[in-house]
Amino acid sequence: MESRVKLGFLASGAGSSAQAIVQAIRAGDLAAEARLLVSNNRGAAALEFAKAEGVPSLCIPTQADPEAADAALARAMADHEVELIVLSGYLRRLGAATLARYAGRILNIHPGPLPEFGGPGMYGRRVHEAVLAARAPASAIVIHLVDEEYDRGPEVARRAVEVRPDDTPETLEARIRALEPAFFVETLQRIARGDLELPGEDPP
Repeated sequence: MESRVKLGFLASGAGSSAQAIVQAIRAGDLAAEARLLVSNNRGAAALEFAKAEGVPSLCIPTQADPEAADAALARAMADHEVELIVLSGYLRRLGAATLARYAGRILNIHPGPLPEFGGPGMYGRRVHEAVLAARAPASAIVIHLVDEEYDRGPEVARRAVEVRPDDTPETLEARIRALEPAFFVETLQRIARGDLELPGEDPP
């Protein structure tokens, strides 16, 4: 029997993957609960989506006092009994309190092969520009655990994405972006079914 994973989401913008995951839960395709969505941006479309879907949501700005914001984020996730945090276009580095409380339980999706095309500053179109500049035969979508270093946490799942001869950074970005939400849903389905264990997780 599938366990219902209690999910929390972090998004700075639209939160496309978060939206796809919540919709999969609503459709009965994912054995999970959407417990909380948090954004650092009051104007984030993800907050409007959460409100429309009845998902509890909060805005926790991070710029004025990052340490206090981190403590508030960790506390909010715990108060909503979140078990697994999903990053969906969250453009702020997580702080020590959240990383410690949810060690091994924070998932991020990266639009290129890791570790080769990750690290500080490697996000969005920059990743696709670097992949094409390196003449890599393929790109990838990588879901990984988040730790103190950018894009260095253990890999959870990977899907190869063809690099076509006529690709530009824009076309590669569009193709990968279109694939990311469904891949995140699929990976969470595998976790919920027990078909995929998170790195470092003890088997039942």
